Amino acid sequence: MPVSAVNRIDLAESGLKPDYQIESFLEMLSVERGAARNTLEAYARDLGDYASFLKQHSLTVSGATSDNIRAYLTSLSDLGLAASTAARRLSAIKQFHKFLYSEGLSQQNPAAVIETPRRAQALPKVLSEAEVTALLERAQTETEDAKGHRRLKAVRMLCLLELLYATGMRVSELVSLTRQTVQSDDQVLTIRGKGGRERLVPLSGAARQAIKAYLPELEGKSPWLFPSRGKQGHLTRQMFAIELKELAAKAGVGADRVSPHILRHAFASHLLANGADLRAVQQMLGHADISTTQIYTHVLSERLKKVVNEHHPLASAPPAA
Repeated sequence: MPVSAVNRIDLAESGLKPDYQIESFLEMLSVERGAARNTLEAYARDLGDYASFLKQHSLTVSGATSDNIRAYLTSLSDLGLAASTAARRLSAIKQFHKFLYSEGLSQQNPAAVIETPRRAQALPKVLSEAEVTALLERAQTETEDAKGHRRLKAVRMLCLLELLYATGMRVSELVSLTRQTVQSDDQVLTIRGKGGRERLVPLSGAARQAIKAYLPELEGKSPWLFPSRGKQGHLTRQMFAIELKELAAKAGVGADRVSPHILRHAFASHLLANGADLRAVQQMLGHADISTTQIYTHVLSERLKKVVNEHHPLASAPPAA
């Protein structure tokens, strides 16, 4: 779908006429930065809400001032929206106004003087290795007696789980894998991530075995590895999340603690806990900046404490009198 069409849909839903300035910004994100559809839709929603607020106060985006932006952020707080949501919208607004100014569409950049509030970085929610093992074992059990459509669904879930835990892919990358991707090389996957950047991720033996068991179950000529009858042609992120929670409940793992993204966290945390290099984990996760990966360093800290306690000669020495 063209960028402008994505924008018109989202702006229409917010009660706005399409804004050519927002359309131009989204076009730039798509063409120059290779932004994914989900990213473009998120920017369209956030900027559409911002433009709607300005319109309610008889203002335009090109005529907005710093005080107008602060008033918008205050309105978000008054609505009870999370600080993380406000920070995300401010980031979109800052990039948008910078674009308008650099393109000569606005005589000033009112967002330049607004500081982004510092946020405490929350530690990622992570499943233990035992909990992930319970999920995988339950998924394997589901494949053993199932027949027909139920078997296809069960084998698909096992393949999804093994691939996700073996590679740490984003869920959008996982559900949009093609058959060609997994058939061209059974040792590594070539994954196209954010911004169109490609990365190589090695496949575990269990993941290769799950793919080998799953492919013969597929019917039809769909290019997708996980096809569906929906408009996207492949399994959606939402449906995978629902099926994963159903599996978690059967495996005795709290469904509220399980999601595709939490399994991505588990992949990274378990690798680091078992001695992997932070830079290697960064590359496999597809993080452009290692500072994003450093959220997992709490795992490294715990590992270092364990090493010191187990191996340092003074760690178990009695305190001095």
